[in-house]
Order: sequence, then structure tokens, then C-alpha cells
Amino acid sequence: MNNADLIVRMLKSAGVTHGFGVPSGNVLPFMEAMRTGGIEFVLTAHEGSAGFAADVTARMTGKPGLCIATLGPGATNLATGVGCAYLDRSPLIAITCTLNQAQLGRRIQMRIDHHALFKPITKATLPLRLGKIASVLAEALKIAMSEPQGPVHLDLPEDVALAPATDPVVPIPDPVSVSSAPDAHIERAAALLRAVKRPVAIIGASAMRMKSPDLLRIFVERHGIPFGVTTMAKGLIDDDHPLGIGCIERARRQLQRKFLRGTDLIIGLGYDTVEVEYEAWAGKTPILHVDIERADVDASVNVAHEAIGDLDATLERLTAPAPIRNEWSPEALQRHREEFQRLLRPVTADFSPHQVIDVVRQVLPRDGVLAFDVGAHTHQIASQWSAHAPRTFLITNGWSSMGFGIPAAIAAKIARPDLPVACIVGDGCFQMTCGEVAVAKRLGLTIPFVVLDDRWLSLIRVKQERREFAYYGTDVIPGDYSDPPAHYFGVSVVAALTPDALEHALCKAFAAAGPTVIEAMVDGSHYSETVYD
Repeated sequence: MNNADLIVRMLKSAGVTHGFGVPSGNVLPFMEAMRTGGIEFVLTAHEGSAGFAADVTARMTGKPGLCIATLGPGATNLATGVGCAYLDRSPLIAITCTLNQAQLGRRIQMRIDHHALFKPITKATLPLRLGKIASVLAEALKIAMSEPQGPVHLDLPEDVALAPATDPVVPIPDPVSVSSAPDAHIERAAALLRAVKRPVAIIGASAMRMKSPDLLRIFVERHGIPFGVTTMAKGLIDDDHPLGIGCIERARRQLQRKFLRGTDLIIGLGYDTVEVEYEAWAGKTPILHVDIERADVDASVNVAHEAIGDLDATLERLTAPAPIRNEWSPEALQRHREEFQRLLRPVTADFSPHQVIDVVRQVLPRDGVLAFDVGAHTHQIASQWSAHAPRTFLITNGWSSMGFGIPAAIAAKIARPDLPVACIVGDGCFQMTCGEVAVAKRLGLTIPFVVLDDRWLSLIRVKQERREFAYYGTDVIPGDYSDPPAHYFGVSVVAALTPDALEHALCKAFAAAGPTVIEAMVDGSHYSETVYD
């Protein structure tokens, strides 16, 4: 057994089943260890996509993701996906397979300082060296899985990978557990809840990693507290719940801000400010921050109290007391939900993005997974889409990188082949990562990739409008619309110019034996009204 074999054996014992990447000569020893050791290597078109896919694998499985790249440009490409895992808090191991030890530090083709590259975007960056392989890998897995979770980078010289293993396989240590919030903090939080009349809970990204996310629903139902969600937290409680007010700080944000500033206490449940800072929307309303970390806030924010500790334990204790009394009426909440959803769907003369989103939601089964990308459509989807279960709504909102959607959908389908998966991307995002549809084709993954073809970088175009700048540099496909090609990389392409045509194409795509690209020609002009209201 060589050291590459040892690494694969330990990763497999930690629950890793797939690794994503692009090979080079330096990567081949590790790939061979994966082949013989039972971890499947998934060749991606770009290393950045490998990082995104590893991130989403971790979200879907609760186990560490794995991505692999060569030195130099492979490492810099990989960094985009690794940064996503860092700000979106997904545990993964990123391995760069590098030169032999004697060449490290020299001015040699492709070599850069990988540890300097990955230090700002990982929880740790560690060298793998002879005699310390098992201990370093065990520590890396522990760091990645400890809260707040995130990526760890490992640098593996080729001669180290090929050398006989001299250290034994060691057990993977348990992650560092988050301590319970102090009793006094819980009691103060409970007292705040009893003292207010119009509280609202906002569920954030940290809650995605709770052991029992159903505690969120139990808590709001126990006390009759309406709740909103950040983009990444959608589905932790069914969006159709009668206490739900919808997503905040995306499309039609002003309506949500008006509602929130009419409350007398905002309860941030697992609220990670990396998605959106409190000062953007909370106004002067007091905040009860319940999370695993203290809130990162501007001095203007009125943080009345913080209960910092294990979220499951905190919610169990806050649910235990007698239900609080408040002044919310079911009718008022229903009116707010209906107005919010109505305003998201303005009347349009042409086929519009909000119609596309509704058709995809109608065709995708309730337990299906949606992956989507970054742009104007992100705002529309986040506010409009109804998510019904955890881990069914995949987006990056901490890193917020274009190019996430397609590799995210592929990883979701690999991790959960039993669930239907759909993907919505803008035309700009599709151009960034369209090569990844060949991965779905190669693996026979049934995924409809719906491309919103409005021929612009629409989010930037809207921002140019708001700042009274000329449209410049944001037209993705100049000229009039023409029918799409018959295929991209062997993947069938279908045009959809109406809701009925899109519905027909989606039904056919979900029955196919592989992926389908559906090009929806839309007029994105309503983004000016809905995305930046």
C-alpha cells in the first residue's frame, strides 16, 4: 500500500464516495488509488466546477466532499469552487497533487505556493509528508467537519503519493462539538420572547446543518411565530406553511422590509450574516440572535441579545416553555403571502422568467431538487419558488459565484440518484460552464438544464439602469433570437418559447435516459420591477 492508497482508504472510511477534478501527470497516482480503492473519480470540464460539485456533495450527504487538481493553473481554477465551500460553510477536502518534494520552492513550470493560495479561502491548508499522512488527513477531516464547517486544503507531492505507506490507518476523530448556550442566555432569550407582541423569526444558513431541522418548525408552531428565510435556508420549513412569509432580501425585498420593520423582535435562527447583513434590512427593530457564532453587525444594528451555542439544544429549550402570546392573525399573514407572490408575477406581454419558474416548479415533483445559478434569476427564484424539504434548493449565497448551477445539479443527482433534479441557469452562466453538460451525458444523468435566454447579463443591466449608466458590456448574445443548435456536446437541445412548450419539454426531459438542455427564450424586462423594487 502506498500513501495514495492510504489516503483513499481513510477518505472512504469518512464517507467519501466520489471525487471531482481534472487530471494531470501529477494527479495520476492518486487517481489510480481511487480506482483500486473504491472512490469514483468524476472528470469535470473545469476544476472550478469540481469544487462546486464537492461542495454540493457535502450538502446532500452530510459527508465531506472531495475535489482534486494539479499544481499551478489547476489549483487556481479549483480555488473558485473551494472558496464557495468556505463562505457557504460546506465541508470538503481539496487535494492539489504537486511536484516531487525536492522541486518544491524552486522556480519550476506551473509551481506556485499552494498554501498561500488556499490560506484565505480554507479553514486550514496542510502539507502531506512522509510518515505523517494518516495523522494530517485525520486532522483535516476533523477540521472540515467541525463547526463552522468548511474546506481544508492538502498538498500532495507526487513522490509522497507513490512512497510506501509507513504510518497505519487511524480512526477519524469526531468533529469538535458546539457547546450549548449558557443557561442564563437561554433564560434571557425566553424572557424576550414573552415580552413582545409581534415577533418574527428569520431562518438562516447555519440552520441548514442542524441535526434535527424539524425543531425549527416545532419552535415556530409552538409559539405561533411567523418566519421568513434567507435564500439558502429555503425548505428547512415547508414554504407553504401558514406561518411562512417567504424569502427576504431577494425579489420584492421592499415589501418584506416593510413587514419586518413592523415587528417588535427579529429572531435570527441560525442566521449567518454572510448571506445578507442585518443592517441591510432590520432597521431599528431589536434582534435576538440565536446561532453557533456571534453576529457580525454594524454598530447601527440593535442586537438585544445573543444566545450562542448548539442550535438543536437551544431550540429544544426555547420550545419547552409555555407558548407565548402574540398579536399575529392567520388572516394577516395569508394576505401578506398572497400580495408577495402576486407582485412577483407582473403581467407581461411575452414569455417571462417568472412563468418559466412556475412551470418548472409545477413539473418537478415536490421532493425534487432545484439547482440554479447566480444572476437576476437568482432573486426571482429565491422569492418565487416553493421549497418543501431541506436540501432541495441549491444555490451559493455566501460566495455567490456564477457557474455554480450546472455542477451543483450534477453533484446532487450523483449523491441522490433517487430524486429528480432540475437546473435553471441564465445564459451568461450557461456560457461559463456549458462544458459540464458533457459530464451529465457521460454519466447518463437525467437532468433538464433550463437556460433563461434573455440575451443579457440581466442583473448587471438592471444595476446599470438604476445608476443611470448606459447599457455596455452586458449583451451576452447580440442580435435577434435564432433556434438553438441540435445539441451541445451530444446533449439534445430543445427550444421553449411558451409555457406549454416548456412544460412539454420538461416532461420529456424527465423521461429521458440522460440530460436535456431546454433553451427558454424570455423577456427579462420585469426584473427591473421585481428584482430591484
